[in-house]
Amino acid sequence: MRPLTDSMPKPLLSVGGKAVLAWQLERLARAGFRRVVINHAHLGQMIEAALGDGSRWGLEVVYSAESEALESAGGIRQALELIAADSFAVVNGDVYSDYDYRILSERINAMQGNTGVLAHLVLVDNPQHHPGGDFFLEDGRLRSNGTGRLTFSGIAAYRRELFEPLVPGAKYRLAPLLAEAVASGRGTGEHHRGVWYDVGTPQRLAQLDATLRGRQG
Repeated sequence: MRPLTDSMPKPLLSVGGKAVLAWQLERLARAGFRRVVINHAHLGQMIEAALGDGSRWGLEVVYSAESEALESAGGIRQALELIAADSFAVVNGDVYSDYDYRILSERINAMQGNTGVLAHLVLVDNPQHHPGGDFFLEDGRLRSNGTGRLTFSGIAAYRRELFEPLVPGAKYRLAPLLAEAVASGRGTGEHHRGVWYDVGTPQRLAQLDATLRGRQG
């Protein structure tokens, strides 16, 4: 995303007149979520200054600051100290979707007392920049082989025990943990067929911005 992210963290880049992250916070609030933990590293103070305590969305927003980026799983592990629940949602800060977070909230509630599931992933059709996909979905279960591989959207629900064995403050990738959960039969998923964008390049950011502004016109 450089040079855009040289002076602005990716989640604060504007699409349709709002920061990417602001669209997510609005949807989370409408779905009934009330507390959001945001982990950040690069230009993280700008995120805190822009979003504040979250009260404008009816949310309580707290921050898990990283002196250096800890990768996806490492960041979640460090943020666990701010999360009291056994199960919780995680949403990548650089995705936009019309996914209904009320569905994810129901999944979280179901996982609270279900130790048989460690991860529930929202999957989407494979985008052009990721044609090979990530996981197969069969009767609501994630599989490492099969037909019709789908892409992980960056939207998920997890049980904290998936991350508790990790060392706080260390870097960990998420993919190996998910692969283990799937291999052990402890991963579930759903196929979201609606709008989803990974704003990982200036071109995709511009495409999403044009799409959202077109809908508002």
